[in-house]
Amino acid sequence: MKKIIKNAVVVLLILTLSASTAFLTYLHFFASEDEELSGEWIAELDMTDRAAVTAINWLQDIEAVSISLEDMESYMQDLTIRINLTLEQTAPSEGTFRCYVLPESYDDCNQAAYEAFAMAFQALLTERLLMAGYTGSTDHETLEALVTETFGMSTVSYLMSCGPALLPSLEELQAQYDGSGIYEFAEGVLTRQFDVGGPVSTKVEYYIRNDLNLILSEENGSVLDGFFSDHSPMVYTLKQPQEQ
Repeated sequence: MKKIIKNAVVVLLILTLSASTAFLTYLHFFASEDEELSGEWIAELDMTDRAAVTAINWLQDIEAVSISLEDMESYMQDLTIRINLTLEQTAPSEGTFRCYVLPESYDDCNQAAYEAFAMAFQALLTERLLMAGYTGSTDHETLEALVTETFGMSTVSYLMSCGPALLPSLEELQAQYDGSGIYEFAEGVLTRQFDVGGPVSTKVEYYIRNDLNLILSEENGSVLDGFFSDHSPMVYTLKQPQEQ
């Protein structure tokens, strides 16, 4: 009788261990990797430094009153362009993706950059006028009227038309970041492969999964000449339901 009970206990333990092993294997290879992968991921491309440096270089070219990078950055803050990455799972640990730059986000960032540039430009204009012995008002409305009278347009319009390109063009950014293709996910690393035509070899990117973030760790593949080359660290964050 004792032998029968002992054998029954051993069999029960083996079945329990087998079931536990199978469950843990499922969690490791399927559940843990598929969790929260499908959905909309968002990256913010920081344009602040590029815009500030470009603005300073232009001011130096026209021999404006000197201004430091720190001063320019105090005007230009949080200039970001939003990039959307949509992942759709089609099989365990793999699926398709679509990535694109939001045109409206680009327009908002570009407008904000030139409005900040206009503020710095008017501050420097005030210094130049005072150095020249000007004794009139230097409030925003007066300076704006002086600019409009001189150039026939507002400060922002003048800088957009005759000043430097503070941001790369939307087309450059789209060429660099827009695309679609397939992805695979294994051992915490997401690999996405772009569908590219013509003579360009396949572009492949590798992202490390860290909770709700995908962090670009490696990029392999050719890109066309003329693509925007100021490659900022890319981090995509999963959009939460409350953000809808």
